[in-house]
Amino acid sequence: MKKKSIGTISRRGFIKLAGITCGYAVLGLNVAKEATAATLEFIGIRQASVYNADKNIYKLRKSQDNPMIKKLYSPKDGFLKEGPCSHKSETLLHTHFADRSARLAALKEKGVELSL
Repeated sequence: MKKKSIGTISRRGFIKLAGITCGYAVLGLNVAKEATAATLEFIGIRQASVYNADKNIYKLRKSQDNPMIKKLYSPKDGFLKEGPCSHKSETLLHTHFADRSARLAALKEKGVELSL
């Protein structure tokens, strides 16, 4: 009688193993396909709800249609009657940034830990 090694498998065992492996592969692919479809459906529902909320809640969706902005830039009696690109609006409405990286580096050298 021949001794069977641990690594050998019969033809029937091989077919059984291949069938089980294929079954799990097909099942796994179907689960992945369903999960992908559910995710895409959720994304579509979320996009539709965000667009509907914007459309229904915010009646003024363009700043040039806002009556307060129109009044602010009114040529007759507006505070910024020179227009949105005038010197006055530039100085009042725009932010100026300063490079503070040297100060941060100095603090780090002193051992100060910053939680940014």
